[in-house]
Amino acid sequence: MSNRRLPSTGVTGTFAVACALLLAYCAEPASPAGTDETDGVSAIAAYPVDPAFDDYWYQGLAEITTYNLEQPRYGETRDGKAVLIFVTEDFSRSRHVKLDDAAAVEADDKVTVLKLNRTHKFTTGIYPYSMMSSAFTPVSGNRDPRTLKVTASSQEWCGQTFAQLDLGEDGYQVQHHSYLDPDGDQKLTLTHAILEDEIWAKIRIDPSSLPVGSIRVISGTLHQRLSGGPFMVDHAEATVAAAEAGERTYTLDFDRRDRTLAIRFEEAFPHRISGWEESYTQRRGTDTLRVVTRATRDRSMMLDYWNRSSLADEALRTKLNLQ
Repeated sequence: MSNRRLPSTGVTGTFAVACALLLAYCAEPASPAGTDETDGVSAIAAYPVDPAFDDYWYQGLAEITTYNLEQPRYGETRDGKAVLIFVTEDFSRSRHVKLDDAAAVEADDKVTVLKLNRTHKFTTGIYPYSMMSSAFTPVSGNRDPRTLKVTASSQEWCGQTFAQLDLGEDGYQVQHHSYLDPDGDQKLTLTHAILEDEIWAKIRIDPSSLPVGSIRVISGTLHQRLSGGPFMVDHAEATVAAAEAGERTYTLDFDRRDRTLAIRFEEAFPHRISGWEESYTQRRGTDTLRVVTRATRDRSMMLDYWNRSSLADEALRTKLNLQ
């Protein structure tokens, strides 16, 4: 885990060209008529980080926050738990992996990221779902305006799925592996766009620089798994509005999926995320359902969790209201 800020210097994308067989998945929809659409990079190229940022994020601790989760699945709403784990790390631009020995690596290959590990756990009848995504977002956007990597996995008793998005020169290189037909194994390239999975970290770094207006967005990896839709670049209308006292809401209204995502966060630093709500239309058999997921903040602490692996440390799960 990173205890200090390192200079942020750029991405060297060296990835294989995606399979031509899957170009249909890569096709980007035409921009709506009369819009001036962006991928969000111009608005977030240089983060004016709050002076308190270093004191909060480079103290050698992670911020762990639990949320009470309402997760629809198979036509019914389930109670579950979501966890957001934010921590700064030294990351490799070329290999897209955490650097355990940053001093042994060329300076140009080092970048400090704000990593988000996000988990959702809930039960459907007799069997459990365990879902997790990881996003690695550079703290400074001067040379690294885009998130470098996102991974996601989902496990339940029917099988497993795994997805990885890596930033390359021509876009995000996507690998997707699933037990489901017709998903199977896929490789494709998506043109550069803001990632839904990176918005959470960008809120924590500098919410004032979040892109607004008509933007291109690659939908979130956990949403992709639950909705069953393809990986794609979508269009969305992004807005920021006042919420409850001292809070604001960042909302994405997606064009082609009849979907809305609203993330509520504290206006004051460190811009803690209070909760979120996602809604979209999904068909189940002959029925059309409006699926609504809600998460509400429960408990939070700053913790060096990687050093807390003893039986005695399990008491910390009680403090976080985790079963």
